Amino acid sequence: MSVLHRVRSKPALAVSLVVVTAVLGVGLLFPVFQVLLTALSPEGLDAAGSLLGSSVNRGIVVNTVVLGLSVAAVGTVLAFLFAFVRTRLDVPFKRVLHVIAIVPVVSPPFALATALVVLFGRNGVISQGVFGVPYDIYGLDGLTIALALSFFPVVYLTLVGMMQRLDPSLDEAATSLGAGRAKVFLTVTLPMLLPGLASGFLLLFVESIADLANPLVLGGDFTVLSSRAYIAITGEYDVASGAVFSLSLMVPAVLVFLLQRYWIDRRKVFSVTGKPSGRPQTYRGPVALCAYAVAVLVALVIVLINATILFGAFTAVPGVNNAFTLAHFDFVLFGIGSEAMVDTTVMAVVAAPLAGLLGVLIAYLVVRKLPRVGPVLDFVAMLGVAVPGTVLGIGFVLAFRSENLVGGVTVIPSLVGGAAVLGGSVGIIVVLLIRSMPAAVRAGVSSLHQIHPSIDEASASLGADDSTTFRRITLPLIKPALLAGLTFAIARSMTTLSPIVFLTTPDTKIMASQILAEVDAGRFGNAFAYCCVLMTIVLTLIGLVRLAIRDRGPARARAVPTPEAPVLVGAVKE
Repeated sequence: MSVLHRVRSKPALAVSLVVVTAVLGVGLLFPVFQVLLTALSPEGLDAAGSLLGSSVNRGIVVNTVVLGLSVAAVGTVLAFLFAFVRTRLDVPFKRVLHVIAIVPVVSPPFALATALVVLFGRNGVISQGVFGVPYDIYGLDGLTIALALSFFPVVYLTLVGMMQRLDPSLDEAATSLGAGRAKVFLTVTLPMLLPGLASGFLLLFVESIADLANPLVLGGDFTVLSSRAYIAITGEYDVASGAVFSLSLMVPAVLVFLLQRYWIDRRKVFSVTGKPSGRPQTYRGPVALCAYAVAVLVALVIVLINATILFGAFTAVPGVNNAFTLAHFDFVLFGIGSEAMVDTTVMAVVAAPLAGLLGVLIAYLVVRKLPRVGPVLDFVAMLGVAVPGTVLGIGFVLAFRSENLVGGVTVIPSLVGGAAVLGGSVGIIVVLLIRSMPAAVRAGVSSLHQIHPSIDEASASLGADDSTTFRRITLPLIKPALLAGLTFAIARSMTTLSPIVFLTTPDTKIMASQILAEVDAGRFGNAFAYCCVLMTIVLTLIGLVRLAIRDRGPARARAVPTPEAPVLVGAVKE
């Protein structure tokens, strides 16, 4: 059945496709297209020639790829390590490790980078004060640590959901055939996790090469494309060069995406075919203890970094004058910070649920309903993180100027601010939606690859339409993916900086921009106080989300396919 005929015959599918296309087209493709036109102008072509012909610029491209691969590798290993400890080891304090692992999600990345400078910089409290070593954390190593610790939690949450959904009977069957624990892990468990691992690697890669805040704080002489584009636009006022530098970030992102698609298409597995039975196999021995020890060590580093943020919020000058003070919180809670808290929270509450639900819907269309055009839709959705935030923000300004709209009339004036009651709030919400949605898409795609299509077919054979199947069968089964997407969306909406800085108005203040302004001014105490308040708000919102979509007994029972539904037990490769 052709895509057009399928869409025409199913109204719910048609409406879903129209909504997704409209959001991606207006919020992503149109702004990027405007930036592309700027890059293809005569000035942009000259900048492209400079990028290809200059050894310095080629070195910047190499730095960007190396950084992306380093962060993706380290972050994926950390995510898998914590997920393995959480679901497969019988060790104490697993719940504590789980809470610590998701703390970086709610912390602004540049705040974590600032804490690393205080602890391990040239005059760091630990590097210089304890060990007497003037360690230079600026550069590749510092960026890798900061970005890996900042971004690995979303992959961890996805892997935990996948591992909890694995059917323990598969491990039992392999064990009964004589396989040892190591062989069961390598031949049964790991292959079923490969889609999630590959998707997580992709997400970490594109997140790290598109990040702007951390390279500005920790980059030093290690220049990457995102910071170079930012300097070209804001420092050199060269929009054409900035567009060329930024669009060049898509090249490695596309290559990694195609590699990931090739790998997953060749190795598909299904593990959710009904209600899991039995208890998952736990691992013991020296290897398991080493994995636990490494997880505990990483958790202690995360605790140390966040303790530095908390301690610095109550000290006069963190690392220099440790006298107790409440002046920083007075500045945040009773100054301009109060307005920023309200504005940021309201926009996050609107954008995060939309991003989570839309991301899961796109994943459902990609994996289940539109297999032919699914890869294109998936790729377009992932551009939300591949496109640097600076370019997306400039693209909004370029795209929604009045001369670019119908008849020279500002049809959507609130997108760029100043001409409507909402100011730039609508534009900021759309940007937050576009930037937060890819994590939900990746989590949803990974989870849906585990669910065999026979479950949907059974629902259809019983008379359920697509919307009913999605709402009552698919969505409950991928609830961990939805929760991971919402968690990331809330944190991203509260901490995103680079794209929205171009859309703010005097009446719209954002906490992330206020924090970076304090860091640039050297007022680390004020920045840390902002971070403490921001993390409190994010944790509260995440707690409310988990409470709202927690499993309930009767609903959970209804979400599980009946024993009569056709199921396929086992890992299947196609």
